[in-house]
Amino acid sequence: MTTNAPPIGSPGAAATSDYARALIEWFETSARDLPWRAPGFGAWGILVSEFMLQQTPVARVIPRLEEWLERWPNPEALAADSPGEAVRAWQSLGYPRRALWLHACAVAITEEHGGIVPSDVEALRALPGIGDYTSRAVAVFAYGDRHPVVDTNTRRVIARSVEGRDDAGPPSARRDLDAMDRLLPHDELDARSFNAAIMELGAVVCTARRPECDICPIRTSCAWLRAGFPETGGPKKKVQKKFEGSDRQVRGLVLALLRASEGAHGVPIGAVDTVWHDRGQLERAVDGLLADGLLTRTPDGFALPS
Repeated sequence: MTTNAPPIGSPGAAATSDYARALIEWFETSARDLPWRAPGFGAWGILVSEFMLQQTPVARVIPRLEEWLERWPNPEALAADSPGEAVRAWQSLGYPRRALWLHACAVAITEEHGGIVPSDVEALRALPGIGDYTSRAVAVFAYGDRHPVVDTNTRRVIARSVEGRDDAGPPSARRDLDAMDRLLPHDELDARSFNAAIMELGAVVCTARRPECDICPIRTSCAWLRAGFPETGGPKKKVQKKFEGSDRQVRGLVLALLRASEGAHGVPIGAVDTVWHDRGQLERAVDGLLADGLLTRTPDGFALPS
């Protein structure tokens, strides 16, 4: 399904601030060529991409997104398949519960919206697995509506360029959306482009660890640069525990075994017992997968959800 939203980067007719215009013009010439930014890329594809991009690098998402949309080109196609097949197709994207949420979302869109991804933020927000960010992102990037869209990159750029702080601090939906809304152009086309541009800047230029201020399109108006790059003492990110030897690794090994199995019959308990040496850790991982709905019990073992 295609939408009427214009290609990201199309200039609007209404007057826009110098700050926003500089970002939009930079984006028009410097944005990465990503599938979900292509003209005519439908709302379903954008919704799927937003699910996949949560805490997953773009490079890993692109091939999986292409495979997913070829197999399930619309919500009805995914809803007609089992949630276990969605988990199987998720493969290396990580956080596999997103596959279950996306399947549930497809079912809801099929049953409640006639197979059409809704454009209204509140209707999107009511779908399974969709939060405030994703609902606004779909409304803006698929349908061209004017809403502030805020992710981690957006928050960092605003903190630095507008507020003169190196760190955005703890997220606050109301405060963050208000800050973005004050910068957002009134024209819908410009607003859509600006939402994408400020995210892109945070992703590739105004990065957390190595900002490239020399090539930043808004460096002349950046409050953090003018202040001499002060360290404002923001909270440090928690260091994620090592993957090797973690429960996450064991969960991944169990799911990989199940994904490699053919059909819905799953694998026997004995096969699961061989994937990890620590019996207690393996049992903990299996119990967690069962609790999350990513595995089901069979008479002699385990299977992906049907």
